[in-house]
Amino acid sequence: MLAALALLNACASLGVALIWRLLASLVDSFSAQTRADLLFTLRITAPVLTAIVVALFLIPSYIGYEPRVTDEVVGKKLVALALLSVAGVAFALWRSIRSWFATIRLTKKWLLRSEQIDLPGIAVPAFCIDHSFPIIAIVGTLRPRLFIAREVLLSLNEEELAAAIAHECGHLSARDNLKRTLLRICRDLLLLVPFGRAVDRAWTESAESAADEFAAQQSRANALNLASALVTIAKMVPTGARADVPLGAYLVGAETQGVKGRIKRLIEMSSEGIHKRTNSALVRSLPAISLAGFAVLAGMMASNGKILLGVHEIVERAVNLLC
Repeated sequence: MLAALALLNACASLGVALIWRLLASLVDSFSAQTRADLLFTLRITAPVLTAIVVALFLIPSYIGYEPRVTDEVVGKKLVALALLSVAGVAFALWRSIRSWFATIRLTKKWLLRSEQIDLPGIAVPAFCIDHSFPIIAIVGTLRPRLFIAREVLLSLNEEELAAAIAHECGHLSARDNLKRTLLRICRDLLLLVPFGRAVDRAWTESAESAADEFAAQQSRANALNLASALVTIAKMVPTGARADVPLGAYLVGAETQGVKGRIKRLIEMSSEGIHKRTNSALVRSLPAISLAGFAVLAGMMASNGKILLGVHEIVERAVNLLC
């Protein structure tokens, strides 16, 4: 079961990466939020499908049809795959817990030397801090807070600050910090296997663009103000500096190359408006609906004894190849 978990997850992740290569150009006309939703659902599809197959097919077929007494020997290849699977799960859990506690520790540290401020347009607590990096970010998943560096607060005018806050509200509305955590778990499960990393990068870019669109939808002037805020903050990023929050949604991170493309799109939105309106509820929820449909179909098929017997025979052949 452990070996199957590793192999199926790797194959499913490869399939997801290939599907995204085929879909990337087709969904370019979609809104950024739609692309982000599609990418997120695609990315978590691999481990979810793997868990469904193992839980509904492999385990029941083993319990139901594996002889209680057998002379089969566990091969070294099978052991290696099982250990790789255990290592992947353990590593994903360890990385997630470590990032969670690191974020909590850093948040507490910031809160001790911060000043709570009232900012219009955002429903979560906002704090001003002294920091060498021009931070403006939503930090936290269950109890999100907005942290903004004092230098940023003093450098942006009222309109630019309002646009930057609207961008962060876009991340809040989309629950991007939670999604970022889940995507990291999906990536860590594969250890050194690179499948799906392109999808992760595409989701990050789409999530930032979606938050920009969220702010720009308020008004065309807001798009220009956000572009101006991006320029100002990008210039403030020290050379070689890095923001030190493990899990957070930044307006501008240490990697400022992608900011140029965002500024260009914001300027276009300020003059032409947002024309990519293919983000209907049906389009955005189609991958999730498909995944739920597969789970229901799998549950129905798993109740068929003949299917489970066939699965057991396939597993037996796979085990023989690995012994």
